[in-house]
Amino acid sequence: MGALEGKVALITGSSRGLGLAIAQAYAREGAAVVLAARTVEAVEQAVRDLRQTGAQASGIPCNVGEHAQVEALADHAVETLGRIDIWVNNAGVSSAYGPTAAVPWESFENAVRTNIFGTYYGSVTAIRRFLPQRSGKLINLLGRGDREPVRFQNAYASSKSWVRSFTLALAQEYEASGIGIFAFNPGLVDTDLLRQVTAVEGYEARLKPLSMVIRLWANPPEIPAEKAVWLASSATDGKTGLTVRILGRRQMMSGLAREVWRLLRRAPAPDTSLKITSVPSAIRERQPQ
Repeated sequence: MGALEGKVALITGSSRGLGLAIAQAYAREGAAVVLAARTVEAVEQAVRDLRQTGAQASGIPCNVGEHAQVEALADHAVETLGRIDIWVNNAGVSSAYGPTAAVPWESFENAVRTNIFGTYYGSVTAIRRFLPQRSGKLINLLGRGDREPVRFQNAYASSKSWVRSFTLALAQEYEASGIGIFAFNPGLVDTDLLRQVTAVEGYEARLKPLSMVIRLWANPPEIPAEKAVWLASSATDGKTGLTVRILGRRQMMSGLAREVWRLLRRAPAPDTSLKITSVPSAIRERQPQ
Protein backbone atom coordinates (compact mmCIF):
# COMPACT_ATOMS: atom_id res chain seq x y z
CA MET A 1 0.00 0.00 0.00
CA GLY A 2 1.31 3.45 -0.89
CA ALA A 3 2.10 6.16 1.62
CA LEU A 4 -0.86 8.25 0.38
CA GLU A 5 -3.36 5.49 -0.33
CA GLY A 6 -6.94 6.78 -0.25
CA LYS A 7 -5.94 10.46 -0.02
CA VAL A 8 -7.02 13.26 -2.37
CA ALA A 9 -4.28 15.72 -3.22
CA LEU A 10 -4.67 19.06 -4.99
CA ILE A 11 -1.55 20.64 -6.53
CA THR A 12 -1.55 24.07 -8.16
CA GLY A 13 0.75 24.84 -11.09
CA SER A 14 0.84 21.12 -11.86
CA SER A 15 0.68 20.78 -15.64
CA ARG A 16 4.50 20.63 -15.88
CA GLY A 17 7.75 20.96 -13.94
CA LEU A 18 7.84 20.40 -10.20
CA GLY A 19 4.07 20.54 -9.79
CA LEU A 20 3.56 17.73 -12.27
CA ALA A 21 6.37 15.70 -10.68
CA ILE A 22 4.65 16.05 -7.29
CA ALA A 23 1.32 14.97 -8.79
CA GLN A 24 2.99 11.93 -10.38
CA ALA A 25 4.74 11.01 -7.13
CA TYR A 26 1.51 11.35 -5.15
CA ALA A 27 -0.35 9.22 -7.66
CA ARG A 28 2.31 6.49 -7.44
CA GLU A 29 1.78 6.47 -3.68
CA GLY A 30 -1.96 5.87 -4.12
CA ALA A 31 -3.43 9.35 -3.98
CA ALA A 32 -6.10 10.66 -6.31
CA VAL A 33 -4.80 13.95 -7.68
CA VAL A 34 -6.39 17.20 -8.80
CA LEU A 35 -4.31 19.30 -11.19
CA ALA A 36 -4.51 23.01 -11.92
CA ALA A 37 -2.76 25.38 -14.32
CA ARG A 38 -3.71 28.48 -16.27
CA THR A 39 -4.42 26.90 -19.66
CA VAL A 40 -7.10 24.35 -20.45
CA GLU A 41 -4.94 22.42 -22.90
CA ALA A 42 -2.05 22.00 -20.47
CA VAL A 43 -4.30 20.71 -17.68
CA GLU A 44 -6.18 18.32 -19.94
CA GLN A 45 -2.97 16.87 -21.36
CA ALA A 46 -1.45 16.35 -17.92
CA VAL A 47 -4.63 14.67 -16.67
CA ARG A 48 -4.70 12.35 -19.70
CA ASP A 49 -1.06 11.40 -19.19
CA LEU A 50 -1.63 10.58 -15.54
CA ARG A 51 -4.74 8.54 -16.24
CA GLN A 52 -2.77 6.48 -18.77
CA THR A 53 -0.51 5.39 -15.90
CA GLY A 54 -3.55 4.15 -13.99
CA ALA A 55 -3.81 7.17 -11.71
CA GLN A 56 -7.09 8.68 -10.61
CA ALA A 57 -6.76 12.26 -11.82
CA SER A 58 -8.87 15.29 -12.56
CA GLY A 59 -8.21 18.97 -13.09
CA ILE A 60 -9.43 22.35 -14.29
CA PRO A 61 -7.73 25.58 -15.39
CA CYS A 62 -7.08 27.99 -12.55
CA ASN A 63 -5.32 31.32 -12.18
CA VAL A 64 -4.39 31.17 -8.50
CA GLY A 65 -4.22 34.96 -8.36
CA GLU A 66 -8.01 35.07 -8.71
CA HIS A 67 -9.90 34.11 -5.55
CA ALA A 68 -13.05 32.92 -7.33
CA GLN A 69 -11.01 30.54 -9.49
CA VAL A 70 -9.29 29.02 -6.45
CA GLU A 71 -12.65 28.46 -4.78
CA ALA A 72 -13.93 26.84 -7.98
CA LEU A 73 -10.90 24.56 -8.00
CA ALA A 74 -11.61 23.40 -4.45
CA ASP A 75 -15.29 22.84 -5.28
CA HIS A 76 -14.26 20.79 -8.31
CA ALA A 77 -12.03 18.58 -6.17
CA VAL A 78 -14.77 17.93 -3.61
CA GLU A 79 -17.48 17.37 -6.22
CA THR A 80 -15.27 15.03 -8.26
CA LEU A 81 -13.35 13.13 -5.59
CA GLY A 82 -15.33 13.73 -2.41
CA ARG A 83 -12.81 15.60 -0.25
CA ILE A 84 -9.38 17.22 -0.09
CA ASP A 85 -6.67 15.80 2.18
CA ILE A 86 -3.56 17.49 0.79
CA TRP A 87 -3.19 20.94 -0.75
CA VAL A 88 0.10 22.02 -2.34
CA ASN A 89 0.50 25.68 -3.27
CA ASN A 90 3.15 25.14 -5.94
CA ALA A 91 2.18 27.70 -8.59
CA GLY A 92 4.79 30.43 -8.81
CA VAL A 93 6.37 32.81 -11.30
CA SER A 94 9.35 35.15 -11.47
CA SER A 95 9.41 38.73 -12.66
CA ALA A 96 12.00 40.17 -15.02
CA TYR A 97 15.56 40.07 -13.71
CA GLY A 98 16.92 43.53 -13.06
CA PRO A 99 16.80 46.57 -10.75
CA THR A 100 13.37 46.90 -9.17
CA ALA A 101 12.56 50.33 -10.60
CA ALA A 102 13.50 49.13 -14.09
CA VAL A 103 11.22 46.07 -13.99
CA PRO A 104 7.92 46.66 -15.83
CA TRP A 105 5.22 46.97 -13.21
CA GLU A 106 3.09 44.32 -14.94
CA SER A 107 5.91 41.79 -14.49
CA PHE A 108 6.39 42.66 -10.81
CA GLU A 109 2.67 42.64 -10.10
CA ASN A 110 2.20 39.26 -11.80
CA ALA A 111 4.82 37.69 -9.51
CA VAL A 112 3.25 39.23 -6.42
CA ARG A 113 -0.29 38.25 -7.41
CA THR A 114 0.67 34.66 -8.23
CA ASN A 115 3.12 33.98 -5.42
CA ILE A 116 1.56 35.96 -2.58
CA PHE A 117 -2.14 36.17 -3.35
CA GLY A 118 -2.09 32.68 -4.87
CA THR A 119 -0.60 31.23 -1.69
CA TYR A 120 -2.99 33.23 0.48
CA TYR A 121 -6.09 32.20 -1.47
CA GLY A 122 -5.01 28.57 -1.65
CA SER A 123 -4.09 28.37 2.03
CA VAL A 124 -7.29 29.91 3.34
CA THR A 125 -9.44 27.88 0.94
CA ALA A 126 -7.71 24.67 2.03
CA ILE A 127 -7.89 25.42 5.75
CA ARG A 128 -11.60 26.21 5.61
CA ARG A 129 -12.14 22.74 4.16
CA PHE A 130 -9.70 21.02 6.49
CA LEU A 131 -11.13 22.43 9.72
CA PRO A 132 -14.39 20.40 9.73
CA GLN A 133 -12.34 17.25 9.02
CA ARG A 134 -9.80 18.11 11.75
CA SER A 135 -7.19 16.85 9.32
CA GLY A 136 -5.30 17.85 6.20
CA LYS A 137 -1.81 18.75 4.99
CA LEU A 138 -1.06 22.20 3.57
CA ILE A 139 2.32 22.56 1.82
CA ASN A 140 3.46 26.00 0.66
CA LEU A 141 6.45 26.28 -1.67
CA LEU A 142 9.35 28.55 -0.81
CA GLY A 143 12.25 29.56 -3.03
CA ARG A 144 15.36 31.69 -3.21
CA GLY A 145 14.99 34.77 -1.05
CA ASP A 146 12.84 33.23 1.67
CA ARG A 147 15.57 33.97 4.26
CA GLU A 148 17.55 36.88 2.77
CA PRO A 149 17.18 39.64 0.18
CA VAL A 150 18.19 38.90 -3.41
CA ARG A 151 19.05 41.88 -5.58
CA PHE A 152 17.66 42.02 -9.11
CA GLN A 153 15.05 39.40 -8.14
CA ASN A 154 13.14 41.51 -5.67
CA ALA A 155 9.62 40.48 -6.66
CA TYR A 156 10.22 36.72 -6.49
CA ALA A 157 12.59 36.75 -3.51
CA SER A 158 10.43 39.07 -1.41
CA SER A 159 7.33 37.06 -2.22
CA LYS A 160 9.01 33.89 -0.96
CA SER A 161 10.06 35.64 2.25
CA TRP A 162 6.41 36.57 2.70
CA VAL A 163 5.29 32.98 2.02
CA ARG A 164 7.64 31.64 4.68
CA SER A 165 6.44 34.11 7.33
CA PHE A 166 2.80 33.62 6.36
CA THR A 167 3.05 29.82 6.44
CA LEU A 168 4.76 29.63 9.81
CA ALA A 169 2.20 32.04 11.30
CA LEU A 170 -0.60 29.85 9.97
CA ALA A 171 1.00 26.82 11.61
CA GLN A 172 0.99 28.62 14.95
CA GLU A 173 -2.60 29.79 14.55
CA TYR A 174 -3.92 26.31 13.72
CA GLU A 175 -1.52 24.27 15.85
CA ALA A 176 -4.30 22.44 17.68
CA SER A 177 -6.59 21.94 14.67
CA GLY A 178 -5.23 18.62 13.43
CA ILE A 179 -3.97 20.31 10.25
CA GLY A 180 -0.32 20.01 9.24
CA ILE A 181 1.05 23.21 7.72
CA PHE A 182 4.52 23.14 6.16
CA ALA A 183 6.95 25.42 4.31
CA PHE A 184 8.88 23.53 1.64
CA ASN A 185 11.93 24.88 -0.18
CA PRO A 186 12.70 22.44 -3.02
CA GLY A 187 16.06 24.05 -3.78
CA LEU A 188 17.16 24.57 -7.36
CA VAL A 189 14.89 22.52 -9.60
CA ASP A 190 15.79 22.05 -13.25
CA THR A 191 12.54 23.20 -14.86
CA ASP A 192 11.38 25.83 -17.34
CA LEU A 193 10.99 28.30 -14.45
CA LEU A 194 14.74 28.10 -13.89
CA ARG A 195 15.92 27.91 -17.49
CA GLN A 196 13.55 30.29 -19.27
CA VAL A 197 14.16 33.73 -17.81
CA THR A 198 13.30 37.31 -18.64
CA ALA A 199 15.77 40.13 -18.07
CA VAL A 200 15.66 43.89 -18.28
CA GLU A 201 17.72 45.05 -21.25
CA GLY A 202 21.36 45.43 -20.27
CA TYR A 203 21.22 42.82 -17.50
CA GLU A 204 21.24 39.67 -19.60
CA ALA A 205 24.98 39.01 -19.12
CA ARG A 206 24.56 38.89 -15.35
CA LEU A 207 22.49 35.71 -15.77
CA LYS A 208 25.25 33.73 -17.50
CA PRO A 209 26.65 32.27 -14.23
CA LEU A 210 23.25 30.64 -13.70
CA SER A 211 24.24 27.93 -16.19
CA MET A 212 27.07 26.85 -13.90
CA VAL A 213 24.81 27.05 -10.85
CA ILE A 214 22.32 24.74 -12.56
CA ARG A 215 25.09 22.27 -13.40
CA LEU A 216 26.36 22.22 -9.83
CA TRP A 217 23.24 22.25 -7.74
CA ALA A 218 19.98 21.88 -9.67
CA ASN A 219 18.01 18.68 -9.13
CA PRO A 220 15.53 17.06 -11.47
CA PRO A 221 12.00 17.67 -10.17
CA GLU A 222 11.59 14.02 -9.14
CA ILE A 223 13.97 14.52 -6.18
CA PRO A 224 12.05 17.28 -4.35
CA ALA A 225 8.81 15.53 -5.35
CA GLU A 226 9.80 12.58 -3.16
CA LYS A 227 10.29 14.91 -0.20
CA ALA A 228 6.83 16.35 -0.93
CA VAL A 229 5.47 12.80 -0.57
CA TRP A 230 7.07 12.55 2.85
CA LEU A 231 5.58 15.88 3.92
CA ALA A 232 2.10 14.78 2.85
CA SER A 233 2.33 11.35 4.48
CA SER A 234 1.60 10.13 8.01
CA ALA A 235 5.31 10.59 8.78
CA THR A 236 4.60 14.27 9.51
CA ASP A 237 1.45 13.79 11.56
CA GLY A 238 1.64 16.11 14.56
CA LYS A 239 4.67 17.97 13.20
CA THR A 240 3.04 21.14 11.92
CA GLY A 241 5.21 24.20 11.35
CA LEU A 242 8.14 22.38 9.75
CA THR A 243 10.38 24.19 7.27
CA VAL A 244 11.99 21.64 4.96
CA ARG A 245 14.85 22.39 2.56
CA ILE A 246 16.39 20.24 -0.15
CA LEU A 247 19.57 22.19 -0.87
CA GLY A 248 21.88 22.12 2.13
CA ARG A 249 25.62 22.16 2.73
CA ARG A 250 25.97 18.44 2.00
CA GLN A 251 24.19 18.74 -1.35
CA MET A 252 26.30 21.77 -2.29
CA MET A 253 29.54 19.94 -1.52
CA SER A 254 28.33 16.92 -3.46
CA GLY A 255 27.62 19.10 -6.51
CA LEU A 256 31.09 20.59 -6.36
CA ALA A 257 32.64 17.14 -6.06
CA ARG A 258 30.74 15.92 -9.12
CA GLU A 259 31.95 18.88 -11.16
CA VAL A 260 35.58 18.35 -10.10
CA TRP A 261 35.32 14.66 -11.02
CA ARG A 262 33.86 15.59 -14.41
CA LEU A 263 36.73 17.98 -15.07
CA LEU A 264 39.33 15.40 -14.04
CA ARG A 265 37.80 12.90 -16.45
CA ARG A 266 37.51 15.62 -19.11
CA ALA A 267 33.93 14.55 -19.66
CA PRO A 268 31.64 16.90 -21.59
CA ALA A 269 29.50 19.24 -19.52
CA PRO A 270 25.75 18.59 -19.56
CA ASP A 271 23.57 21.12 -21.35
CA THR A 272 22.51 23.75 -18.84
CA SER A 273 21.83 26.51 -21.34
CA LEU A 274 19.35 29.29 -20.65
CA LYS A 275 16.70 30.92 -22.78
CA ILE A 276 16.83 34.63 -21.97
CA THR A 277 14.13 37.01 -23.19
CA SER A 278 14.81 40.73 -22.90
CA VAL A 279 12.27 43.39 -21.97
CA PRO A 280 12.72 47.19 -22.14
CA SER A 281 13.57 49.00 -18.94
CA ALA A 282 10.67 50.76 -17.24
CA ILE A 283 12.97 53.72 -16.63
CA ARG A 284 12.91 56.17 -19.50
CA GLU A 285 15.53 58.86 -20.01
CA ARG A 286 14.23 62.30 -19.17
CA GLN A 287 13.47 64.20 -22.37
CA PRO A 288 14.96 67.71 -22.77
CA GLN A 289 12.50 70.54 -22.10
